[in-house]
Amino acid sequence: MKYEIGKRIRKYREELGISQKLLAAQIGVSNGRVSNWEQGINRPDADMLAALCHALKVSPSTLLGVKLSQDELDDTERKIIQAYREKKDLQKAVLILLGIDEI
Repeated sequence: MKYEIGKRIRKYREELGISQKLLAAQIGVSNGRVSNWEQGINRPDADMLAALCHALKVSPSTLLGVKLSQDELDDTERKIIQAYREKKDLQKAVLILLGIDEI
């Protein structure tokens, strides 16, 4: 049986432009373990999901491929929100451009 989560791990790792070795170092596992996940040989333990999501900058539902509601964000929306959160100095300008009153 091949596990599908590995395809998503590879996809989001490559989007970030990081190697398997770097991802492995960030989450405290061996490079071979990440490789096995990506090949679908085995899958990460539940205990690893939070670390993987944090390192790959994705939600658990995205990494697991589970759509929780119709309000789920697509990849572009997720990237926009992440960029907004990382650029504190631009947040006020974004709110003005979008016509959103500051909360």
